Amino acid sequence: MTNITLAVPEELHQKMKQHAEIRWSDVVRKTIAQRVELLEVMDKIARKSKLTMKDVDEISHKIKREVFEELNQR
Repeated sequence: MTNITLAVPEELHQKMKQHAEIRWSDVVRKTIAQRVELLEVMDKIARKSKLTMKDVDEISHKIKREVFEELNQR
């Protein structure tokens, strides 16, 4: 198994130390595995997509514009 080094803010580290019964490396390992699994599913879906980057940019622009307009109406 490969080892990695992880940096966390001191405040978070202090809170983690308050729960020494938790195996934090297991928590991180499982979280990374879940994220990788999600990315693999997303990659599989994306491979089947016929959208071009231009299409994605246009959709993104429309969504951002609509969100902007919605927020300005409040």
